[in-house]
Amino acid sequence: MSNSADSPQGPVPRPVRRPVRLLTAGVFALAGLIFVTSFNTAKGTNIRTDASLLKLSDLIHERDRKNAELGDSTAAVRQKIDTLVSHDQGSDEAAKARLKALETRAGTEKLTGGALTVTLDDAPPNATANPGYPEPQPNDLVIHQQDLQAVVNALWQGGAEGIRVMDQRLISTSAVRCVGNTLILQGRVYSPPYKITAVGDRGRLREALDDSPAIQNYQLYVKAYGLGWKVDELSRETLPGYSGTVDLHYAKPVK
Repeated sequence: MSNSADSPQGPVPRPVRRPVRLLTAGVFALAGLIFVTSFNTAKGTNIRTDASLLKLSDLIHERDRKNAELGDSTAAVRQKIDTLVSHDQGSDEAAKARLKALETRAGTEKLTGGALTVTLDDAPPNATANPGYPEPQPNDLVIHQQDLQAVVNALWQGGAEGIRVMDQRLISTSAVRCVGNTLILQGRVYSPPYKITAVGDRGRLREALDDSPAIQNYQLYVKAYGLGWKVDELSRETLPGYSGTVDLHYAKPVK
């Protein structure tokens, strides 16, 4: 008998169904393993919903909440320290007066007096240009860090004794920073409208706002695209004392 390779019909093809069947079985086994793993991981919860908690916005709000709690805790500790210091000083009125003056200048004490409040806000939704002005770009319709900083700088220039931005008192190390159209101030996150309140001579404060070139430029956008701008005078307003940490943080060389 001749070898099958020499058959006039040619070589017999090798079977290919067995590897295909093995590959198919492997795929189904892997899918089953993934399903079982997902079920054990979820434990009856929605994995997709849990994963959404990792979104940046949620992380920011969570950190903001924790910072607020830490701020309240720091304020409580500061109150205890003030009580102990006052007790140690006894009847030394001169020492108390010096401490009071230093705390007022540092911004850690409450401040009451006549005040001026400035409110800035984004343009209304779907805002368009008023006649005579070019069509706005997206950045033309929102409040920027430079706008908030211009108001704060002008109020200091006008002799403000103390300034509050939203619900926080500013001190010498405070930094007004914006990311997108949100304000980040001393670890807290705020959205517009932004309210800035200054205690001082209201006439001088208003004059400083009017004389600021940066605010004059902002007023052009108010007229062109409807950005929010409102100034209110208050006969009496109390600013809270700064209750956060006053420790300075700075870079150190690597040893």
